[in-house]
Amino acid sequence: MTTQIIPAQSQNKLGRVIAFAYGIIAYIIFLVSFLYACGFMSNVIVPHSIDSAPIIPLGHALLVNIALLGLFGLQHSGMARKEFKQKWTKLVPEAVERSTYVLFSSLCLFTLFYFWQPMGGYLWKVNSSVSTAALYSLSAIGWLIVLGTTFLINHFHLFGLQQVWLYLRGKASVPAKFVTPGLYKHVRHPLYVGFLIAFWATPSMTVAHLVFALIVTLYVLVAVQLEEKDLIAEHGEDYKTYRRRVPMLIPAIRRRRSAK
Repeated sequence: MTTQIIPAQSQNKLGRVIAFAYGIIAYIIFLVSFLYACGFMSNVIVPHSIDSAPIIPLGHALLVNIALLGLFGLQHSGMARKEFKQKWTKLVPEAVERSTYVLFSSLCLFTLFYFWQPMGGYLWKVNSSVSTAALYSLSAIGWLIVLGTTFLINHFHLFGLQQVWLYLRGKASVPAKFVTPGLYKHVRHPLYVGFLIAFWATPSMTVAHLVFALIVTLYVLVAVQLEEKDLIAEHGEDYKTYRRRVPMLIPAIRRRRSAK
């Protein structure tokens, strides 16, 4: 009986193909989670939304939902830290580090969607069809800002596709450059702005929706500080200058001086 030995070059090529397939699968899972999130927050299409009928007592539901949001926040921010990445890439190949982050984030989202406990009770409910349509449209604009912002910087790098594609071709991944296109000229974190618009613009604000929106807003305020610390460490004075010039989340209203 003879044992077939696979050449190292073939093994390496196979590994690159597997890494590329892994990145594609992680990206597809992200797309599904993103689309489900849109339906989840708007109570449309999906079988289990943020405002489905309550099934457990309010206090228990609140604890479950806080735990779910906490889990997502810890994963989303924890795995993004430089210190974690340095240790993580000793176990996970650097080429798929971002895809793995995207995959874990998506799985945390699906966990939140599945175990989320509606809590009933309305803080406000818009009855006007025009106002309802306007608020749903505003929420949709928020989601479009989120998606569009990813393309302004580098959508494919952000979600790990660029890294696995370059790895497949045997090329080194190039770090993302510091750029400020489009909305980034007006706010430093337009992606977060899009999320906040999508979460707060609703014609029916239930207790569950309010809890979600409040906790996510608090998370955004904390995450921004951590993210900017990393950006300063990476881009130095360029980012410090940008931070002094451009507001964080709310666009500055600049008054034009009348010509004299």
